[in-house]
Amino acid sequence: MSQTLNVGDVVAERTVHLDRAALVRYAGASGDFNPIHYRDDVAAAVGLPGVLAHGMLTMGLAVQTIEEWVGDPGRILDYGVRFTRPVVVDPDTGADVTVRAVIGQMADDVARVDLTVTFDGATVLGKAQVRVRIV
Repeated sequence: MSQTLNVGDVVAERTVHLDRAALVRYAGASGDFNPIHYRDDVAAAVGLPGVLAHGMLTMGLAVQTIEEWVGDPGRILDYGVRFTRPVVVDPDTGADVTVRAVIGQMADDVARVDLTVTFDGATVLGKAQVRVRIV
């Protein structure tokens, strides 16, 4: 990452496909076995539109985009988001989550990267910002 960065520059973009198997793997890794993340009947019983991806999974795949861009997770200084909408993972087609990273602010050797994270045309993480040390 030896490029000159300016506010407004798009530094990374990617789309991640989630399927139900990914949700089960994440449940095992995180210990979050809430059945709304893998059982349609439970999700429907509590009024959800379907099985939801774990919020922390969505948050993690978003920041991984930045980790890949900077090449060193130690350069990520902080990260915060607001969960605004769920990612509903269809049993047949899954769900595609798109992440777009734009330089929002530059200050000395630190960049604030603003993430736009969307699913099905809607933003799912609000005020998603990562501060990164630029060297």
